[in-house]
This record gives sequence, structure tokens and C-alpha cells, in this order.
Amino acid sequence: QAQVVESGGGLVQAGGSLRLSCAASGSISSIAVMGWYRQAPGKLRELLASITSSDIINYTDSAKGRFTISRDNAKNTVYLQMNSLKPEDTAVYYCNAILREVRIGVRTYWGQGTQVTVSS
Repeated sequence: QAQVVESGGGLVQAGGSLRLSCAASGSISSIAVMGWYRQAPGKLRELLASITSSDIINYTDSAKGRFTISRDNAKNTVYLQMNSLKPEDTAVYYCNAILREVRIGVRTYWGQGTQVTVSS
């Protein structure tokens, strides 16, 4: 079974930057889409950005201008560069991958989440 693991979260001061990574591993034949979401306390999980295997990128309003998504297909890894961070960016950040597994088919996987805390 495949798995998706995030890393790179932490505590940063307002105005700082963080780079999150998400690596997919297992018997993967292809990955269609990888995306970043976040969930703040008391709020619904929201999409930030996604990137397809053809490098088609989508940003939501919450990510436009400050966040950049990129992908290394050879490593099955997606990154989220976050700049000019604000206290309201504090949340658990999740990676999502829609991928095709060998002998299984297409499945959606979520990572365990990584905490990002922005202090004022």
C-alpha cells in the first residue's frame, strides 16, 4: 500500500518562510495530482494548491501570491514554498495524492499532517 508523508512544518515568526515537502512511496505506477490543504482549529479543511503530472497548477485565493507549489516527478514529491507567513496561516497542513498503484488501481491518499505555527 502506498503512503504519503509530509515534513517541514514548524514554528516561524510572522513574515518568515517555510518549505513543506510531501513524498509518496510504495508500488506507485503514476501520480495524477498532488495537492496541499490546511485545517485551522475550528475550521474546515481547505485546498491551497494542486499540481498535476503535466505541471498544471491551481491555487486558491488563500495561497495566491505567497505560496508556490512545485513537484519532482522523479522523487514522487511535491513541495509548498510559503513566504510572508501570517499568524492566520497557523494550521495543520496536509498533503493529498491521487495515484495509481500497481495491481490495485487509482486511490486517494492523505498524509498525517504537519503543524505550521506562525507567531506574531
